[in-house]
Amino acid sequence: MMLSHILPYSFFAWCEATPIGYWLKQAMWGFATIETVHIMALAVLLGTMVVVDLRLLGLGLKQMPVAELSARLAPWFWVSLATMVLSGGCLFLGEAVHLATSVPFAYKMLFLLIAVLVHITIHRRAITGGSGQHIAKLAAFVSLACWLGIALAGRAIAFL
Repeated sequence: MMLSHILPYSFFAWCEATPIGYWLKQAMWGFATIETVHIMALAVLLGTMVVVDLRLLGLGLKQMPVAELSARLAPWFWVSLATMVLSGGCLFLGEAVHLATSVPFAYKMLFLLIAVLVHITIHRRAITGGSGQHIAKLAAFVSLACWLGIALAGRAIAFL
């Protein structure tokens, strides 16, 4: 599974030719700086999701209702997700041709799509108490698996 099977090569070449893509190829510290922001946002996002998901699984912070915990962490989640998407988009522009044939990148995007869909559907329902205990645990497990998959696939991009 690769993105080059879905989109034409000219799209990826165009991405790298954009001003941001060109700058990232030329700037000595540009890519590293944006990647650092990307990884820091991932760490914050993973932190919020792990705390909420562990609470959904019945582990930790049992004195606080899941809905209250999630509401307190939601701003951190959404700002981190937006930062990751923005910085990730910039990183993509800097190496789009390489990423077009990267299997780990395709899996990272697939996990991201599933994670966001799970978060805005069954995860949200589980947090508000609109689903049963088994669905809440399933939502937490799928969420944790997807976010871990995103992190691991992102790390694998550099090696494959």
